[in-house]
Order: sequence, then structure tokens, then C-alpha cells
Amino acid sequence: MKQKCAVILAGGEGKRMKSDKPKTLSLVLGKPMLQWVIDALRKSGVNDICIVKGYKKECIEQYVETLPYDITTVFQSERLGTGHAVMMAKDFLAEHGGDVIILNGDAPFMDSDTINEAFLQHDSTDSSATVISAKVDNPTGYGRIVRNADGSLQSIVEQKDADEKTLAICEVNSGGFWFDSADLLSVLGGIQANNKAKEYYLPDAIKLLLANGKYVGAYTAKSSDTVLGANDPAQLAQLNDIALFKGYRP
Repeated sequence: MKQKCAVILAGGEGKRMKSDKPKTLSLVLGKPMLQWVIDALRKSGVNDICIVKGYKKECIEQYVETLPYDITTVFQSERLGTGHAVMMAKDFLAEHGGDVIILNGDAPFMDSDTINEAFLQHDSTDSSATVISAKVDNPTGYGRIVRNADGSLQSIVEQKDADEKTLAICEVNSGGFWFDSADLLSVLGGIQANNKAKEYYLPDAIKLLLANGKYVGAYTAKSSDTVLGANDPAQLAQLNDIALFKGYRP
């Protein structure tokens, strides 16, 4: 059985949350969003987990210490994008090898079935990476999934870079990815911050793998809720409403 591990991105401040704690510790049905993600991973059999902490890192550290199992944490001292966050976990990736799933710590409805089924596709197609996607009614703001004729991934096109045809695509990037760890490590250092924000973006690792001739797939989650996160109190309230309405369990 292949070795599997996970990296959870939890360094964000979430300024619009108007909270004195990291965004990922905000509660959905009384449980931190971060814990929803941890529970989904563990339920799917992924127990080797690394959390990338940043803003108010001591809050994450204190929370992890309360858990009855071990979780690694690493510190992203400067928030320079998702690719930079994963760079902070490169020693963890090198140590564990196998395949890694990278998830956002503020996506509480990324469930264990989606994690497992995405891995089965990733493994059976011998993919270098597999993007977890979802089809949504309103894709505005999300990166669009552009596929080749054979269903493999051609590119992830961000909203600001998309032409009219691409903007009409309703399949979007959830922000969750399976990677072959060695392949990810081979391109991680090649990600450039040549954008207005001067940040290193994880989807650029996908571009580099494709440029190297690697096979990259996309797994479409059954529920569009997997893409949902919260950036402000209103969105957090909406997540709580969805969890109640749909019977998601904390």
C-alpha cells in the first residue's frame, strides 16, 4: 500500500473575520474548520498530517496539543502564497514520500469520500498530480478546470486570466490536490512569484509538471460544497446554515 500523508494550509489571518484567532479555528457547528479537515483525513486513512501555521501560530500549537494523536506543524513566517506555504513543509514531504494531499484548512466540507475517491483515480492513472474539482452554479472567482479531450487536465485558468469561453466553464478548482510527493518536490523550488501580489501559488506546480510532460488529472467531487470556505462572518454563518440544512456532522 502506498504511503499517504497530508499538508493542511492554515496560515491565514482572515482579516475580514474580525476575530483574534486564525481563520481556520473559526467554528462550524461548534467545531473548528481545521478539525473538520483533520477528521476527514483521518477517516480516509491519512494519519500523517502536517499543518502549516502562520498568523497567531501559538493558537494552532495550543489547539494541536489538545488532540489525542500527533500532528506535525511548521511555521510560515511570511504569508507569501499557497506554494510558499507548501515549501515550508518540504522536509515533511521528503520524510514521508509516497503521495500527499494538500488541503485548505478552511474548507470544512472536503469529506473523506472525496479524499478517497480522488486518491483512487490519482493512483490508478499513475498521475503526477490530481486536482480535486467541483461543478458549481456560479463559478465566478474560482480557477476554471480546462480539460483535454481525454479528460486529463490541460490547465487551471484563474478568473482574471480567463477568456469568455473559459469563463463559461462551471468546473472549478477546490484548492485540494493529490501529488506524487517526489514529483511535487522536483518542481516546488521552480515556482516563481512573478505576479502582482509577489506570491508563490501552488497551482503553478501543476503548470510545471505539465510542462515537464507529466500526467495530471482532475477528479470531480460529487458535492459542490467541497469548494466552500469562509472569508468573513457572513460566509461563516452560511457554512453553519449549510451544515445544519444538509445534516453534516461536526
